[in-house]
Amino acid sequence: MPGYQVRTETLNLGGEDWHIRRLSDGQQFTDTDHRAADLGLPPAGWAHFGQVWPSSRVLALAMLTQPMQGLRVLEIGAGLALASLVMHRRGADVTVSDWHPLTEEFLRHNLVLNGLGPLPYQAGNWESTAATDNPALGRFDLIVGSDLLYERQQPAQLAAFIFRHSTPTAVVIIVDPDRGNRAAFGRDMAAMGFVLSMTTADRQLEDGEAYKGRFLRFHRQRV
Repeated sequence: MPGYQVRTETLNLGGEDWHIRRLSDGQQFTDTDHRAADLGLPPAGWAHFGQVWPSSRVLALAMLTQPMQGLRVLEIGAGLALASLVMHRRGADVTVSDWHPLTEEFLRHNLVLNGLGPLPYQAGNWESTAATDNPALGRFDLIVGSDLLYERQQPAQLAAFIFRHSTPTAVVIIVDPDRGNRAAFGRDMAAMGFVLSMTTADRQLEDGEAYKGRFLRFHRQRV
């Protein structure tokens, strides 16, 4: 037994079923080898990676039509990587990144559940401000993520991480459920040379559930 309980959920996105192995609820926790603690992941946040959050569904729906041919794509703070699965099925060159020690294991399982081949995974603690972190990750033309701004210190850390791993013409798409740190993130991205355009997300998810949030789309200024 792994020390936590899971279930398989089936989601319909764009008329297609996606089978996602996730934690059975937000109360699951196990860290017997202290891998999460060593990464600085608090027990209260351990189970966050293993849920299908509304913002991740909004991002995945958007990735059904987002142009990405010929682009190198990165999903940051991916959790269960639903958006990456969608892009992978479309044939995109996607890398999955997260800092939770079980993300890669769940990713492998969900790829098999959906009849997909392997996807590259790189552990990425974007909360670190060290410029030497994640040297193997490289740079990307399109960087996407959802619901990433839930701690006060995260906007500056995330902006610095994106800057280190974006090409000079990169586009960044973040789905934010109207958290209070959005304005700070916009300022920090502007300081890194990114221009923001913001649009309201659909007020209703594909299953009829209400949603409140926005798309934050950034592009790098030409120097």
